[in-house]
Amino acid sequence: MPTLHTLTGAIFLLEILSSAFLAVLFLQSGIDKVVDRRGNVEWLKGHFAKSPLAGVVPAMVTVITILEVAAGTLSAIGCVVIILSRDSTLAFYGAVVSAIAIVALFFGQRMAKDYAGAAVLVPYFLLTLAAIYLLAQR
Repeated sequence: MPTLHTLTGAIFLLEILSSAFLAVLFLQSGIDKVVDRRGNVEWLKGHFAKSPLAGVVPAMVTVITILEVAAGTLSAIGCVVIILSRDSTLAFYGAVVSAIAIVALFFGQRMAKDYAGAAVLVPYFLLTLAAIYLLAQR
């Protein structure tokens, strides 16, 4: 482990913390969609009732669930691998899948005309872009 009070150490910490954040964010959200699929689908049917996506809500929930679980899993395993071997490859791909998931969520919010909900995703997306940049440094 590098000395933490150096640029190399700070980048090491940023890699760990950003991948851990994405792991928590997407594993919690993805697992919730698996455990309470029916509740999520019903709520989203109402959310998208007046949008062009109204007829494909169950398929959208399946796709976003897969993206979120994949993003969270890659980020979690990647975080552990960074700590153990300083290899950021898996965490990098976790961040990439996270960005794709956020873009998909953003698209859905905009299509549902939930502009406040879409705006909430912007800080998550910026963090994800920063994580991609940091994790690609090696």
